[in-house]
Amino acid sequence: MIESRSLAEVEKYEMFQEHTPRSGHIEVIAGSMFSGKTEELIRRLKRAQIAQLKVMVFKPLTDNRYADNAVVTHDEGRMDARPVAAAYEILALAEGADVVGLDEAQFFDDGIVAVANTLADRGTRVVAAGLDMDFNGVPFGPMPHLMAVAEFVTKVHAICVRSGELANYSHRLTPDANQVMLGDRRTYEPLSRSEFVRERSKNE
Repeated sequence: MIESRSLAEVEKYEMFQEHTPRSGHIEVIAGSMFSGKTEELIRRLKRAQIAQLKVMVFKPLTDNRYADNAVVTHDEGRMDARPVAAAYEILALAEGADVVGLDEAQFFDDGIVAVANTLADRGTRVVAAGLDMDFNGVPFGPMPHLMAVAEFVTKVHAICVRSGELANYSHRLTPDANQVMLGDRRTYEPLSRSEFVRERSKNE
């Protein structure tokens, strides 16, 4: 779920961008699992395509949950994407693109920040989506740095499955302690702050 004011501001700027000369910048869509990050990413990229802009989408090679060559929402919305093993590969592959989409940005290596900056500096609109926190509630990978250098940051929320409140934490349902573990509704659930704190206290 996106706050109406934030969404209105983004849509207004999208319309401006679609009818003006290229001006590079970075947009970040951040939130917990099941908050609609990829859905919002795809929405923005499809609008750019309607505006006859050249759009290219990239994702980390490790993210192959639903498809190898597409970004896919939990509701099975999809858009073709190029998987890359290292962030620096994107610079050459995205040559000539007006808009570059980055999904699951938390899984890219730290070089993705320099890549995003380089693309924006040369006039490309960069739209990145990713988890802002891991299952422990700790800032995840390069996301904090991407959010710091971005011109626009949109925080999206899921709904807590226990309280019905806004959720911004991704609670892992399995005992796996690795920070990176791909999953879906069988392995993660979105929780509000109060429910996340309650769950964490059980393990102390």
